[in-house]
Amino acid sequence: MATEKVTYWIEIANYDLHTAEALFKTRRWLYVAFMCHQAIEKTLKAYWCGTREDDPPYTHNHKQLASGCGLYEKMSAEQRCFIETITNFNIEARYPEDKDALYRRLSKPACRQIIDNTKQLTQWIIEELSAATKHLNSSDATSRS
Repeated sequence: MATEKVTYWIEIANYDLHTAEALFKTRRWLYVAFMCHQAIEKTLKAYWCGTREDDPPYTHNHKQLASGCGLYEKMSAEQRCFIETITNFNIEARYPEDKDALYRRLSKPACRQIIDNTKQLTQWIIEELSAATKHLNSSDATSRS
């Protein structure tokens, strides 16, 4: 496990989530959703780095990341639905008409729900990471005995 990579991804995921909260206060709905997308992506990459030997792929697709590290199968139907929805808010390279369509789907209550769901999901991923690394560490200790 690459502890420094896990720490890196979790720290910037937390920063992105705090940024989403700040953007919420200024009613920047599209960027609230985008920063939540980023926070989830980075938390998934932390899990990947904590449970696999290789680096996560260069992708913004949450389902691909979660599947690649074995986390998707552990997710509830609600969590799976949420990551598939929030993946659409990766707006870096979207055309203006795409951004407009996404923006029209957002409101104060919708963004509050996105932030709350993001907090719950990122916390769940971190808890799963903690459980997985405890298991990995105990397996390592057992194999060294």
